Amino acid sequence: MNRLIESIKKDSPLKRVLIVDDVPENIDVLKDILSDNYHVQIAKSGKIALDIVNRSLPDIILLDIMMPEMNGFEVCERLKASPKTQDIPVIFLTAVTDAQHEQKGFSVGCVDFITKPITPLTTLSRVAAHLKLAEIHLRNKELIKRRTKELDDALRSAVGMIAEVGQLNDTDTGIHMWRMADYSAALAKKLGWSSRDVELLKLAAPMHDTGKVGIPDSILKSPNKLTEGEWDVMRQHTTIGHQILEKSEAPLFKLAAEVALNHHEKWDGSGYPSGLAGDEIPLAARIVAIADVFDALTMERSYKRSWSIEEAFAHIKQDANKHFDPHLVECFLSIEEELRDIKEKWSAVAH
Repeated sequence: MNRLIESIKKDSPLKRVLIVDDVPENIDVLKDILSDNYHVQIAKSGKIALDIVNRSLPDIILLDIMMPEMNGFEVCERLKASPKTQDIPVIFLTAVTDAQHEQKGFSVGCVDFITKPITPLTTLSRVAAHLKLAEIHLRNKELIKRRTKELDDALRSAVGMIAEVGQLNDTDTGIHMWRMADYSAALAKKLGWSSRDVELLKLAAPMHDTGKVGIPDSILKSPNKLTEGEWDVMRQHTTIGHQILEKSEAPLFKLAAEVALNHHEKWDGSGYPSGLAGDEIPLAARIVAIADVFDALTMERSYKRSWSIEEAFAHIKQDANKHFDPHLVECFLSIEEELRDIKEKWSAVAH
């Protein structure tokens, strides 16, 4: 017993334990057991407990099941439903030991039970054990979060490098592909896509011209109007990009391959490489087609002035039902303010 107490003092200084019970005698017993080693808070109802937790997060909660108004199961469910409190370990205090209560307790998120009448050794042992497990869980969660961020950063860098490869022989700037990606994401969001799918498209869109790496300089940088034979070669960048990107089974690169292949298809069927029309064209490619043209029109190049947003909108509206999906055009024009904000943001980066 003394060794356990010494271990608690060494490993868990100033940990906060919230005791929730509507019976004063039970609270007194638990306070006597725990107050020498922990900072103890008490609540005599589920509502008061939730108020305390909202103001100051405890490290562990000892929660009575049978309470009036709001029982322990309900309190635990609320705690586990909030990202702020879901990692706080909850130990149920109960005089009932049947399997049904245990099943219900674990299903709502508790980590253990302490059976009444309460004994010091069991209480101290289980509190100490679950505090230690909670520390390990939080460390692991933070490690996973950090490594996930590292992987996300690496993925974004890889996407950037692949997209840059597609621009090596072209005169587009790197900012174009990221700005166009933001336009694509804004339109997808307007269409009601989930945040995950919006993010995937935002990463996939910059890779739409990956296949240009396979097009000769003499065509990409030609100062003259391309011949029909040269246009045949230029159009191959869609299939080349698809061939490169489809080699991965990851959802991001499958989407990027789909966009690379189809972003020059047109709503009326006059596009390339397959002459798809209407809904035959994948939605992601229809979105990127509008964003890509809008950005190209509003971007200054060595051989042309930048169009105003109003001029670009007029062109896109005119090409609804021909080049572009008319419903997407309507949605795109409805987010003008957001598009202006994106353009302004990237203009600031460029300067």
